[in-house]
Amino acid sequence: MSENTNPWQIQLRAVKEVSEMMKLPPAFYEVVSRPKAILHVSLPVKMDDGSVRNFDAFRIHHNDARGPTKGGIRYHPHLDLDMEMALAAWMTWKCAVVDIPLGGAKGGITCDVKHLSRGELERLTRAYTAAIARFIGVDLDIPAPDVYTDPQIMAWIADEYYRCTGHITPGIITGKPVALGGSLGRAGATGRGSFLAATEASKVFGTPIQGGSVSIQGFGNAAYYAAVDFHNAGAKIVAASDTRGGVYNRGGIDPRKLIEHKRLTGSVVGFPGCSEIGSNEPLALDCDILVPAAMEGMITAKNARDVKAKLVVEAANGPTTPEADRILDEMGVKVLPDIYANAGGVTVSYFEWAQNRMGYYWTEDEVDERLGRVMKRSFKDVLEQAERLGVNMRYGAYALALGRVEEAMRLRGII
Repeated sequence: MSENTNPWQIQLRAVKEVSEMMKLPPAFYEVVSRPKAILHVSLPVKMDDGSVRNFDAFRIHHNDARGPTKGGIRYHPHLDLDMEMALAAWMTWKCAVVDIPLGGAKGGITCDVKHLSRGELERLTRAYTAAIARFIGVDLDIPAPDVYTDPQIMAWIADEYYRCTGHITPGIITGKPVALGGSLGRAGATGRGSFLAATEASKVFGTPIQGGSVSIQGFGNAAYYAAVDFHNAGAKIVAASDTRGGVYNRGGIDPRKLIEHKRLTGSVVGFPGCSEIGSNEPLALDCDILVPAAMEGMITAKNARDVKAKLVVEAANGPTTPEADRILDEMGVKVLPDIYANAGGVTVSYFEWAQNRMGYYWTEDEVDERLGRVMKRSFKDVLEQAERLGVNMRYGAYALALGRVEEAMRLRGII
């Protein structure tokens, strides 16, 4: 039987298994096994050469039992509905794991930003915003950055939303530039949250950080900030990669110099003092901590037995398939699941939304301190659930999330 790598089916499988384990009412699974709403639009955009090109785009609300939905906007050439639905559902569970009063959403445009001019990118972004303007709102659905989107794109979305509605509402979107109401500490929040998760795990599982080795698959925003925090804590970053390839140095790599090299050349490949490896080779290197920080479905039944790390910290969404999860369990590898380990981004996005609503802004130290409290408390909550049910950390995180969402749905009378 071939391995199922469909992300929507993967998250449904986990939700069903944990729901049955917890003896949640069948009505709960019946509701959460479908998104609440899906908006699929076609965006005609005038290109620089005068032609008009159509782009497919989505916005999905998965569940809003605990509050307005929240989730990123992804610009990617291989976007599909099942992936978007899975990402929206993971946001529901992620917000519940860290106990912030938001539900799950996701959105995106099927496009390749590398082949769009700045003007084309802005026109595409504004067309998308106009198309989904009635589907988002400060008390309805709050988007944020994701793969191949950034604070500038969030700024264009905010401005176009203001034009569509006639109201300046900074809390409509998070991940904005600080000058437009963004939060200090937001840029590095996902990576910092992953590092904080690893720090809590190291206290319980004994995996060293100071003097330990860290291998990172991917070197985007989350990976970079996680690498800096690990490096500052005395760990050696032995490998990093991107879509063009990877680099390896057993003696350690300075992530700040590596990101500068990537900015100059477009890739980590060719960084001085390192040997070149493949994009996926960081997954199989001898290290204490593995940080998969690229795309979904990277650790599968085919390569799970190659993992040599003692601790896997999922900075990406859905990087490990269920079959791979089972193999890692058998091998004694501890996995900090994505719905906990990369929740730093949505946590600080929540902080940004809250600050926008108050009109009062915190210092970066205050943001970092609050994020640290959330990640520490949530690790304890997940571990307690896992130990109580006799399951791994992933199922412990799902149990925690599902219990909180089910309670909200029951109290509201949805089920």
